Amino acid sequence: MKIYTKTGDDGTTGLFNGARVKKSNIRVELYGTTDELNSIIGLATSSTPNSKINNHLEIINNWIFNLGSDLATPLNPPPKFDVPRINEKNINWLETKIDEYDKSLEPLKTFILPGGCKQSAFLHQARTVCRRAERICVDLSQNEDLGSYSLKFLNRLSDYLFTAARYANFLHDIEDKKWNKDI
Repeated sequence: MKIYTKTGDDGTTGLFNGARVKKSNIRVELYGTTDELNSIIGLATSSTPNSKINNHLEIINNWIFNLGSDLATPLNPPPKFDVPRINEKNINWLETKIDEYDKSLEPLKTFILPGGCKQSAFLHQARTVCRRAERICVDLSQNEDLGSYSLKFLNRLSDYLFTAARYANFLHDIEDKKWNKDI
């Protein structure tokens, strides 16, 4: 199979249900943003090869591909094939990991600045892209049914990425940099 199909040369792309839409379509913007998010998580993983959280990030990488598949396949009309979709188990797993990491961290009393170790910096960047995807998802969900879990997953994933960024600093014995409003 060739990488190039030339079918997108007219500025359209195919959804998994066979429909063709403009590449500027909000649905395409949404799953494109999740693809960007996935790449940044890949950077976070590769930046620190022996990190204790890398296996968790690799699980999330796979789920973000499922999310992209989910978002690229409208619910109406229902697809005639099995589509990997985000579900409640994914969200519960993220909550479990957030709670697990949080046990090692100092309670938050102020905002913290992105950064610290390289992995933490990439995870903070991933969090901001995840929040953008969440905003786009909210916008799309006002006009189309996206199911019960995509928006919840993105919301919880951004919480996970924030906590994972703090946890990465903890694993490297680097203190979070606190926001100083007086500078």
